[in-house]
Amino acid sequence: MRGTVYKSTGSWYLVKGEDAEFYNCRIKGKFRLKGIKSTNPIAVGDRVEFELETTNDETTGVINTIEPRANYIVRKSVNLSKQVHIIASNIDTLFLIVTIDNPVTTTSFIDRFLVTAEAYSIKTVLVFNKIDTYSEEALNEQLYLQYIYSQIGYECLRVSAKEQKGLEAIKERMIGKVSMFSGHSGVGKSTLINAIEPGLNLKTAQISEQHQQGQHTTTFAEMFDLSFDVAIIDTPGIRGFGIVDMDPQEVGDYFPEFFALKDQCKFNNCLHREEPNCAVKEALDNDELAWSRYKSYIQILDGEEEHYRTDIYKDGKNQEE
Repeated sequence: MRGTVYKSTGSWYLVKGEDAEFYNCRIKGKFRLKGIKSTNPIAVGDRVEFELETTNDETTGVINTIEPRANYIVRKSVNLSKQVHIIASNIDTLFLIVTIDNPVTTTSFIDRFLVTAEAYSIKTVLVFNKIDTYSEEALNEQLYLQYIYSQIGYECLRVSAKEQKGLEAIKERMIGKVSMFSGHSGVGKSTLINAIEPGLNLKTAQISEQHQQGQHTTTFAEMFDLSFDVAIIDTPGIRGFGIVDMDPQEVGDYFPEFFALKDQCKFNNCLHREEPNCAVKEALDNDELAWSRYKSYIQILDGEEEHYRTDIYKDGKNQEE
């Protein structure tokens, strides 16, 4: 029987079969991505083939085949740096939930997520949540971030899950598709999903007062069928996003605004660092590109982890803290 993985708990997988029934399944043997060691060989969204077996009057399944993935979102495992974790697969649209404060979503985090989505050709929409809570300063920062990313070509939405503002725009972009919601803990993913489909009643939690971080309420990625022809993947809050190894020559290709200037650089293998006649560096000096994006690019090239917050200033050149 064929089916789709709706939930993974590490050893067992909840699979929705072609008969629309759900089965608890385990895997047979070992599955590996080509050349990549993964902490989770099967991910939510995977399309699989499985066989049913009955033991002690309980029917379960054994997964024996993973069908080729159209795409997937992958990051470095937090505790096992040499391994990767597949967050979800076969995604039509990724909604990255962003908050300016309470908690802070750094541009470094946003850019790492976008680079990975670009690498696997996943359409990404930035959703700025909690707009009802922003001070004037935070609002200005949000609007400037929106300007930066919309200029690059990313669609940006402004919503308030609490006040149910902007939800229709999200729902319109979800119909008939598999959508994934992701972001830091505490940005309001589960609250937003509950507002879109109140009957789900996903767990939510308050922000930690001491550290201004979200409490983990979603332990495992899980897919849900909504009432308006939508499948949605809710994911655990992500504190840091480690980029899986990329060739330095290809990183710039996943920054669309850098890629658009690539053929104007003197050298076709330009890394946009110290090379002469670099079109990207010239555009930066002319304030035609965002310095926060360039900082993220250099950080990825150097293999650094996320370690700075980028405050948004129009000159863009003194942004680290």
